[in-house]
Amino acid sequence: MQQSALFKTAQLGPYTLKNRIVLPPLTRSRSSQPGNIANDLMATYYQQRSGAGFMVTEGTQIEPRGQGYAWTPGIHSAQQIAGWRKVTEAVHAEGGVIFAQLWHVGRVSHTSLQPGGQAPVAPSAIRADSVKVFIETGPGAGALAEPSMPRELTTAEVKELVQLYAQAARNALEAGFDGVELHCANGYLVNQFISAHSNRRSDEYGGSLHNRLRFLREITEAVAEVVGKERLGVRFAPLFATTDEDRVYLGLVEEDPHRTYVEAVKVLEQIGIAYLSLAEADWDNAPELPENFRQDVRKVFSGRILYAGKYTAERGERAIEAGWGDLIAFGRPFIANPDLPERIANGWPLNPVDPHTMYGGTEQGYTDYPAYRA
Repeated sequence: MQQSALFKTAQLGPYTLKNRIVLPPLTRSRSSQPGNIANDLMATYYQQRSGAGFMVTEGTQIEPRGQGYAWTPGIHSAQQIAGWRKVTEAVHAEGGVIFAQLWHVGRVSHTSLQPGGQAPVAPSAIRADSVKVFIETGPGAGALAEPSMPRELTTAEVKELVQLYAQAARNALEAGFDGVELHCANGYLVNQFISAHSNRRSDEYGGSLHNRLRFLREITEAVAEVVGKERLGVRFAPLFATTDEDRVYLGLVEEDPHRTYVEAVKVLEQIGIAYLSLAEADWDNAPELPENFRQDVRKVFSGRILYAGKYTAERGERAIEAGWGDLIAFGRPFIANPDLPERIANGWPLNPVDPHTMYGGTEQGYTDYPAYRA
């Protein structure tokens, strides 16, 4: 595999990536409490995986209301910025390139995770279904729970959120990140604005598809002004299947997902962002994105395209050679194999993932996966 397309360099904005293998955003819930602060353990985890050509952090909430799961990190306090600086310094010491993923869950939250026990915020007061949140039930202990009923954001509050995204981007630069990715997938806040199922607003942010894409357009423009469009990516999870399992893991099913997301990609192309990340379903027998959708996205978007899902090295190489994408992300394999690029290059076997240590906990199942010893 050393001659594979995965090991050719690639230009991403101002960065020359040493390979096309990506560590994608992976929620691990290891931040320090209280305060949801990135820590030394997280710095070790990311540093171990710096062999990736490109890395994106786990989702990091842009404000306190943006949290939907216990122990996920934020990027809105001075302590959080300082914590993330440990991570970026560790990655840069290994020559890595790392972006922060900016996250707001919107309605996918619980009152126990919200400031003052208030209701979560959302485009419309519609409870999220077919999904669970994770709440703390005691020190180091938690449980899945149904999302709480959200309240509808006022128009003024939506505009304030645009500025909160911009401030989070400034915080990411202060923390030393090379750029940022906007989390616009998986049924979270931006996805909630895009979807007709969760957006019943009657103001400028609701109704037509053009209006439902307005929040995406405004936050992308605001963040691009802060970090530069060449240091900005956006993640979508276009969903073409309709089973409950699909909804749980990827979010909201649009009546016409092809049109919805091609139009969304056109918005990003007009702004000129560096890359588009497309997350696909990654469980057994999961539906693949239609080939005509991949082709249409490639036609309308001139930046780099990153695919994530149940990719093997061989499938990733085919996607690059077909011209559908430029970068390929490997999620679960990277969790269990900190030296994944070397393993792919040399055909070495992969460590299996321990599903019991995915979320929360200690270094077990986090930083203790061994590198391969030939």
